[in-house]
Amino acid sequence: MLQDIPEKEMKGHDILAVERFQDSTRHMVEFLVRKEGYACGEPGDEVRLFLDDAGYRKMLGDQGQGAVRIKKDAHVVEGHIILKKKRRRH
Repeated sequence: MLQDIPEKEMKGHDILAVERFQDSTRHMVEFLVRKEGYACGEPGDEVRLFLDDAGYRKMLGDQGQGAVRIKKDAHVVEGHIILKKKRRRH
């Protein structure tokens, strides 16, 4: 199932948001805000965003700085959400 978190608790974009279907949208991320003053929410907030490539690179940078923790990451192709496969460690 794509959604583990009830919709009423998720902030950011709705699963059927118009941003999902824009031509530039390539990624969907669901993440936990970890730092005070983050633009998308307060610490502890669960947020979903549909992003273009530049927004996704910024999100990865924010994760590297500890501002957020990405919980779910997917590709978006013509509005279709394609979950990324997790790498297996050997």
